Amino acid sequence: MTELVSSTAPSEADAGHGVSFAEAFKVWLRVASLSFGGPAGQIAVMHRIIVDEKRWVSESRFLHALNYCMLLPGPEAQQLATYIGWLMHRTAGGLMAGGLFILPGIVAIMALSWIYVAFGHVWFVEALFFGLKAAVLAIVIQAVVRVGSRALRNNVMIGLAAAAFIAIFFFAVPFPLIIVAAGLIGYLGARAGRPEFAAAGHGSSGNGDGDSALGEIMPEHAKPNARRTLVTALVWLALWLVPVAAIVTTTGSGSTFSQIALFFSKMAMVTFGGAYAVLAYVGQQAVEHYHWLKPAEMLDGLGMAETTPGPLIMVLQFVGFVAASRDPGSFSPLIAGTLGGLLATWVTFAPCFLWIFVGAPYIERLRGNKGLAGALGAITAAVVGVILNLSIWFALHTLFRQTVPVSGFGLDFDAPVLSSVDGAALLLSLAAALAILRFKLGMLTVLAAACAAGVLIRLAGWS
Repeated sequence: MTELVSSTAPSEADAGHGVSFAEAFKVWLRVASLSFGGPAGQIAVMHRIIVDEKRWVSESRFLHALNYCMLLPGPEAQQLATYIGWLMHRTAGGLMAGGLFILPGIVAIMALSWIYVAFGHVWFVEALFFGLKAAVLAIVIQAVVRVGSRALRNNVMIGLAAAAFIAIFFFAVPFPLIIVAAGLIGYLGARAGRPEFAAAGHGSSGNGDGDSALGEIMPEHAKPNARRTLVTALVWLALWLVPVAAIVTTTGSGSTFSQIALFFSKMAMVTFGGAYAVLAYVGQQAVEHYHWLKPAEMLDGLGMAETTPGPLIMVLQFVGFVAASRDPGSFSPLIAGTLGGLLATWVTFAPCFLWIFVGAPYIERLRGNKGLAGALGAITAAVVGVILNLSIWFALHTLFRQTVPVSGFGLDFDAPVLSSVDGAALLLSLAAALAILRFKLGMLTVLAAACAAGVLIRLAGWS
């Protein structure tokens, strides 16, 4: 127990980097307040502040952590913050960095969910979300461009992304299989010495390990320890799964709360590739299997997550809120929604801390391993294909009022009914994409303009 306690205490003496816990708190609060725009924007903000400005960790260490987080199920940006916070200030630092990263989003999404459930059918609110959906589509397309420009550095990586997109969009191949295949290809390619799979830098910073506050050394708490790993795993498994077991036992496996707890716990284990991959999976299950909400409502939730700080995956709190509010049991709809939203958030993020605190010491030991770097690089390329899949899925449900399923000969996808195109949504989406991609306008500016345009379009009776 002494060892576990010592591993969680924020101590600068062991790490030797001279960054106080109080200073780190201010920096992570700043990162959290600027964490708009989905994982691509959030990772860019962290890189600028942590690597370029503060020089806490080196470029190579940052990217090593990022590639590991891309490999994990769940939101890579939040896990990256947890990883670096842990690296700097042990478990307490990881809890602080990862917790601050999601706290503003929890508060904001909860408030917006209350408004949506209580007033969502008021024409003004509907008009605002109509505009939001068009702008969100443009932001998702921008994510494809930004992540792709970073990950697809040669024709082999482009081919991996294309293959991943074709597999998941047209043939509904499970994402874990795509991840395993891409990782194996990258590992074998790197081991064979293929230059396409060699580690490459991202971003503008070129500082080496020696130029960073953490330096080249591995902090004592970052060294693998079997006993500490076992205790950490047991503690976080209990924090994650004991509440789930209690809910299922007390409310029954068929209750909405049990379904939320079980579904999002399963999601935390199988949805690889970060927030965009998670949303593709959740959108399909929540809409088509559980019938908790409609595709348009899923897009409304994504619009909320895009307009508030925190991970894009905070949309899952909205899904849990809506699901519980529509089957409240003995609670009022808004109280049930609040509990359902918080439950979805807990079972989504508790595993994220588990993956980092258990796995990060072993990943730190593997820094410089060419085979692992090749595997992680290939997986990152495959994720680009998944993000493209999500952007097309959102486009179909934003721009068209109807889709038809296509199946046979191994195919399994939805095709749009061209005659059902929403002209106003199409024009607004094109305008938002032009503003973001061509004129480089800020995300909040575009979102605000899209909301205003949505209200004007509804007043004019064009949609």
